[in-house]
Amino acid sequence: MDYDFSFFLAVATLVTGVIWGGYLLVLKSTGEVFDEEKEPLLVEYARSFFPVVLIVLLLRSFIAEPFRIPSASMMPTLLIGDFILVNKFTYGIRLPVINKKIIELNEPQRGDIVVFRYPKDPTVDYIKRVIGLPGDRVAYHDKKLHINGVPINQVSLGRYQGVGQGEDMTGNEHLSEDLTGVEHSILIRNGAASAEGVYIVPKGSYFVMGDNRDNSNDSRYWGTVPEENLVGKAFFIWMSWDWQHEGVGLDRIGTVLK
Repeated sequence: MDYDFSFFLAVATLVTGVIWGGYLLVLKSTGEVFDEEKEPLLVEYARSFFPVVLIVLLLRSFIAEPFRIPSASMMPTLLIGDFILVNKFTYGIRLPVINKKIIELNEPQRGDIVVFRYPKDPTVDYIKRVIGLPGDRVAYHDKKLHINGVPINQVSLGRYQGVGQGEDMTGNEHLSEDLTGVEHSILIRNGAASAEGVYIVPKGSYFVMGDNRDNSNDSRYWGTVPEENLVGKAFFIWMSWDWQHEGVGLDRIGTVLK
């Protein structure tokens, strides 16, 4: 069990619900009529906060959860300071806190941008792009991908110009990559060393990589992501704030991720 924000939300919902519900039961058992003026302060707080924390818990657990991008590993798709929404139900309905799946829905597709609990430290959330599905053979050599023996097409878009907190990515090669039908942008730092090899994706797991290929701690280094570690699919940028650039990035707000 992870003692994260969802855990404390669940505890707050339980505590306020028990206090408020218990007070109502006491009133019913004694035959008293509810009177706000006689309501104890603790019960008043519980009555006020219970519906709020319950709604927030349900939204974050089953609908969508907000995340902030803290690193450059998904540039140029996601910039440092982007605030994103993650669909929590697309890969199945899970109970909050214990993360047990109770309803099967869709499975991740190649090219999906996913948030997951880092396998080596499940208290930390990572965001990467799904490259390999269960059973796939993923090869990465000379900064190029091959999936099941098929080379993944890349087209150079020229020299990348970074801004704000991502300015040190300036000079990287900006490419468009067609991940078997999902076109997206990646960055390559020519001349930089990177992990290479051939990887077989085990059943029930996914091979993930960052779009900033030479600045990403991903499956090339620590292995695949088990299905039970998935949190959801990133789908929308609702805010972007980079204090080293223009502050609020109005041009990024409302971007649908792909």
